[in-house]
Amino acid sequence: MSDTNPVHLHRQGPPETELPLAPAEFRHRIAQLRGSSGASIVAAAEQLVADYPRESEGWAFLASLQSSTISSYACLRVGYHRGLDSLRANGWRGSGYVRWRHEGNRGFLSCLAGLAVAAAEIGESDEAERCRLFVLQLEPGGVPEGD
Repeated sequence: MSDTNPVHLHRQGPPETELPLAPAEFRHRIAQLRGSSGASIVAAAEQLVADYPRESEGWAFLASLQSSTISSYACLRVGYHRGLDSLRANGWRGSGYVRWRHEGNRGFLSCLAGLAVAAAEIGESDEAERCRLFVLQLEPGGVPEGD
């Protein structure tokens, strides 16, 4: 369990886990990529995830740039699993909230919500439903569209 990001216990319900923010360099680079376009953006996003493979937000961004659903699905699955690793390292024990309002949680939640969509698109309806329900267990308000 990380001392800097404890699991918060609430009298009103399950514990809440907050992932730390990504390193400043990662946040700077992804912000630059989000504001750019052109053929080189995919290569730059691939380099970003190579440099920061544990950051789910990078995998979600890379997935958004893919031309095929299978490629997006693969990126989202990696980001989802990297996010689970981060959650466990920060005290999450398989239950409790992972709220969208905490910026550090958004990459993981984006990967999970995107995985639900991509799974449905490739006909993996049971996986799509599991992911959809998991999002709602972690963040009952859901993930905002387009994120």
